[in-house]
Amino acid sequence: MNFLLDEVARATLRLAEAGVPSPRTDAEELAAFVHGVRRGGLHEVADADFDARYWECVARRAAREPLQHITGRAYFRYLELQVGPGVFVPRPETEIMVGWAIDTLRAMDVADPLVADLGTGSGAIAISIAQEVPRSRVYAVDLDAEALSWARRNIDASGRADRVTAHRADMRSALADFDGRMDLVISNPPYVPTAEAAAVPPEVSNHDPAPALWAGADGLDAIRELEAVGRRLLRPGGAMAIEHGDGQGIDIPRLFPEGRGWRDVRNRKDLAHRDRFVVVRRAED
Repeated sequence: MNFLLDEVARATLRLAEAGVPSPRTDAEELAAFVHGVRRGGLHEVADADFDARYWECVARRAAREPLQHITGRAYFRYLELQVGPGVFVPRPETEIMVGWAIDTLRAMDVADPLVADLGTGSGAIAISIAQEVPRSRVYAVDLDAEALSWARRNIDASGRADRVTAHRADMRSALADFDGRMDLVISNPPYVPTAEAAAVPPEVSNHDPAPALWAGADGLDAIRELEAVGRRLLRPGGAMAIEHGDGQGIDIPRLFPEGRGWRDVRNRKDLAHRDRFVVVRRAED
């Protein structure tokens, strides 16, 4: 074992004692970041090249600062995104919902599909759709100026600025020029009930922006608003996908009743086989 790998083993123990959920992975990610190599190349770092800044990063992670804030990057599907304070860090479970959206758009008989990503945050959803559905046009909406600055940075870096447009707006009134025209509306909204604040990990409660987390007593306030927004924006036959929290799947279908023009309401599962997002369609005329 070389010196760096020995330090990684020590860091793993320190992170585990601090309650970090994935101590070995995080210790290796930090070592790779500091030394400018991939995780698989840590054994190639010479002992003389060990950088003591590694332990500064480990201390920050032990204090439960998000790994992505320390490295300044997050991975989402085929993207490497810039993230940091002021923007919600994209999660792997959201990739499943985006995959569904991409498959749905590809199956539509639409030459240039129109997509609204409401509460875009880092821009992960919007950019992924633009990248994987080549003729799509995606409108990324967020009310928070700081979050939207991260989205714009990532949109520019992705080379998709010709087909992803960022808008600072309240989703309830955003994109009025597209009322009744959107082929797909997608959102990872806030859905954490305020009563569950004590159970939220410090990486989330202390670092993710509050507007991206809390959504009233039952966590469904934003999803109730999205029902009205989707009804306004979607064309007949258009589709909508909304991420939600554990245990909320049973309550969400009733928010999209047939009497308001909704059809085919379904819950979809994440990789852990838990209900993670709801999909629904606007009724055809």
